[in-house]
Amino acid sequence: MNGWTLTAALVLGGGVGATLWGVATGPLRRRVVAQNLSTALACPALLLLSQGYDRPSYVDLALVLALLGPVGTLVFARLLSGELAGDPPRAQGVTWAAAGLGAAVVLALCVAVGPGRAMAKLLVVGALLVGGNLVASRALSGGFREVSRG
Repeated sequence: MNGWTLTAALVLGGGVGATLWGVATGPLRRRVVAQNLSTALACPALLLLSQGYDRPSYVDLALVLALLGPVGTLVFARLLSGELAGDPPRAQGVTWAAAGLGAAVVLALCVAVGPGRAMAKLLVVGALLVGGNLVASRALSGGFREVSRG
């Protein structure tokens, strides 16, 4: 086990375990935030495993997850807008922490792989991961009025 896989195990064990608990229990507002954070934590774990096991195909999985995870959260925000309007989720601290983790992992991997095509793919994954997480969290908290109006 190297440092990359150890870090991925910590991210998966701590972060994704906590989000699975949040999805399985609690009020609706906590469950939708936990669903959003599960993709925001699983994607950096896949990137770390890609470097740790030297498997570039894991970056493709992370790319798909970074693209489709926030889209799923936006669908939940649209479908559950009536239930979430009275008590919207507020998780700015957790959202920024997950975005910071994603950015830190992407930057560390960019340094490790060096300039080239792999670095460009990592930067795209990082932009999708951080941007998608922030947009989806804002939609959940009622920040986009178009979502609630239909």
